[in-house]
Amino acid sequence: MSKRSSAKYKLDRRMGENVFGRPKSPVNRREYGPGQHGQRRKGKLSDFGIQLRAKQKLKGYYGDVTEKQFKRTYTEAARMKGDTGQNLIGLLERRLDMVVYRAKFAPTIWAARQIVNHGHIRVNGKKLNIASARVNVGDVIELGPKAQDMALVLEAQSLAEREIPDYVVPDGAAKVTFNRVPTLDEVPYPVRMEPNLVVEFYSR
Repeated sequence: MSKRSSAKYKLDRRMGENVFGRPKSPVNRREYGPGQHGQRRKGKLSDFGIQLRAKQKLKGYYGDVTEKQFKRTYTEAARMKGDTGQNLIGLLERRLDMVVYRAKFAPTIWAARQIVNHGHIRVNGKKLNIASARVNVGDVIELGPKAQDMALVLEAQSLAEREIPDYVVPDGAAKVTFNRVPTLDEVPYPVRMEPNLVVEFYSR
């Protein structure tokens, strides 16, 4: 497991957007960057800069996936039939930590990763502790008995700012089924994601 190296809200400040849709995000109060130079006028981004920014935003949203892992996911998406950008989103949404997050078993993507790593998640009845493991359509993901009473889980389930999307079907409070691989417009991103720019970045 690779440790998150940057502060959770640093990405929000750098992008000037509330990437995770959290009520405590600093950009809800002010949109400029951190530090004494935060309010300087930003220069116009080059095409490369725009593409890089789109990649950093998408990568950061999925819990700061490592560059190696993210590029491997992109390469796999490019080999698949159909639109590479849509394929990339589909593969990222099939990560086990993301399905746990979407199911509202955890308040943040990092908490979801922690719950998976600590062995609190069962997939089709078997314990699985690899956050990047790929979930298949029809898989049943459930919380282990210990996790159901954890404060973290109870907090996540009470969050009003997030809904469980249609492609994750709940069965009670501790079990969901991954119903289908979503398209870009079905994924409930709090900000606009542009996987087409990520594809342009890697195919330069």
